[in-house]
Order: sequence, then C-alpha cells, then structure tokens
Amino acid sequence: MNRRQFVIGGTAIGAAMLAGKAAVAAAADRPLTFDAMGEVRPEYDAALVRAMHASGLDAITITLCDPKSYEQAAYEEAVAAVRAHDAYFAAHPALYRKATSVADIDKARAAGQIAVFYLFQNSTQFGHDLERVDEFYDMGVRSAQLTYNHQNWAGAGCKELGANGLTVFGRELVERMNAKGMLIDLSHANMKTMADAIEASARPVVVSHTACRALFDNVRNTTDANLKALADKGGVVGLCQMRPFMTHARKGALAVYFQHIAHAVKVAGAEHVAIGSDRDHRVIEMTPEYMAELKREEGANFNPDEWPLFIDELNGPRRMEVVWDGVRKLGLKSGDAEKIMGGNLRRLYAEVVG
Repeated sequence: MNRRQFVIGGTAIGAAMLAGKAAVAAAADRPLTFDAMGEVRPEYDAALVRAMHASGLDAITITLCDPKSYEQAAYEEAVAAVRAHDAYFAAHPALYRKATSVADIDKARAAGQIAVFYLFQNSTQFGHDLERVDEFYDMGVRSAQLTYNHQNWAGAGCKELGANGLTVFGRELVERMNAKGMLIDLSHANMKTMADAIEASARPVVVSHTACRALFDNVRNTTDANLKALADKGGVVGLCQMRPFMTHARKGALAVYFQHIAHAVKVAGAEHVAIGSDRDHRVIEMTPEYMAELKREEGANFNPDEWPLFIDELNGPRRMEVVWDGVRKLGLKSGDAEKIMGGNLRRLYAEVVG
C-alpha cells in the first residue's frame, strides 16, 4: 500500500475496545496535544489508536494522498482519497472525528476521539483551476502545501534546481486560499518560494513539518530568516521527527530533536513553534519486508542510507509522552510547553480555518 494513499479495509473494532467514561473525562481535562502533520493508517487497530490517544494525542493533521502526482491524475486521486477517508472515519466514530474547525477538536476531546484535519502535501490537485480550492474546501479539506519537492504551477519545491520562487499563479492561489480559509502549508517549499508566500499571504501560514537548517544542512529544513518571517506574520512551524533531517547519528538523536525545538523557540518565539511529527505511529521494525515496502512507496525518494527515519525513543504510538517530557525539560517559561504541544496550532487554526 502506498504510504500516502488510503485504502479502506481492515479490522472490525469491537465495543470492548471503547474507552471508559473516566478516560474520556481525563482526556478532556488535560492540555491539548495537536500534531501539525502525522499519519493515520487503516491498518491501525483500536488498541493502537487508543494508545495514541492515551499518550496525549487529541488532534492531528494528516496527508490524504500521494503528493507526487500531477495534472488530472492528482485531481482524481485527491477526490478519491477524501471520499475514502470520509468513509473510514465515519465507520470508526468511537476513535476519530473528521475536523473542519477548532470546534471539532473540543467535540472530539469530549467524546474521547482524535480530531483529524485533512491536508494535501502539494497543490497539484488544484491544477491551474482556482475553483478547485472551493471544491476541496467544501469536501472538508482545510490545508494544502503549495509545493512538494519539485516545481509545480505555484512554485518550487526544496529539491528543484535554481532559486525559483512563488509564481504568478502561486500568488493567485495564496489569495484564493486566504479568502476561503484554507491554511497554507509551506513544508517542502524551497526557501525563496517559502519567503515569497509568507510575504504574499494576508493570513498566517504553517510549515507543518521541518527542522532547523542552522543546526543541520538539509534541503527540507528551514532557515532562521524564514522562521523569523513566519513568526512575524503570526505563523507556526512544526518540528518533525525525521532523524535524517536533524542528524546522521543513530545514538543521541532524541537529544538533537529537542535541540531543534529549542532553536526554533529561540528564533521564532515559543508562540510560533509546534510539533509536526511526519511519522507513523506503529512500532517499526526494519525487516527486509518493510524495506521493500518503503522502496515501493517512496520511489526515487528512497535512500537506504538514511533509514531508519525514526528516532528510537519515538518509535511507537505513545511517543507524545516522550515529547511532552522533553519539551517540559527545555527550561521554558510557564505555559510555553502547552503552547508548543497544541496551543499554538489551535490558535492558528482558529484564526485561519475557524
């Protein structure tokens, strides 16, 4: 199965797996945990989802489909992905709630569910047709990246040659997304496109999953200049848990992860930093079968020298407990940990999505 595609199927979820009233009440009272970009897969059984929720995860924004498609194929795959996700979440109401506003976060927490927002990791599903922004918004999509790794109608991705920035159509797309209330995500953009879009947008934007280029030179990471510009416009940056974006080392990677969070706080301010894991919630074992699956899914993006992508201590469904613990130990001001773990994203979504 493609990592970015969603196929309905799997395991029946019995009533025995439902959370009790006490657990639901405890979840509603705890500080909000909101993942700016992570994964939900249909093969997750109820026990795994309950472990995710018990670790603190209340809300998550997920990728709907393969971002490497273009033109009509991208549009058709995006429509199919929305419909598949809708059907899946409707079939599992005890576990998830499709979210289209921050009010859905509150409803999900009250019901012991995880609130799930929809994201496209490219704008190719819009083609060159701004009416499709409205179409996908009406289907419940609340966020889209302007680019993935390469050039499209809107701008240049982080792996594109040259220093191309936001295009004429990209500026029109920014304006249309602003008007509709669809959150602009600048993950995977090159630094020129990112800077142009931050400047062009009338609303705050997000870079949902990245790391700090000042600490580790990787094309997926964000410069201090753009972190500062993002914060100056009210935006939020999500620090990802992709080990190769932060360090070549396997040992000590967790400490490096928190160094990236601390650096983002230093540059952008604690009011503009979040968690954007970009990770699977299963416990991953690097078997030959799993490596073959990754090679099929990732195509040209697959580099066996970079695997495993995960940080050992964050490999599994209860990783948010580890993240909470580490963020609280950063020596932040009172209340800043709660902002980073969920409050900043809630504020951003309230301002842009509603």
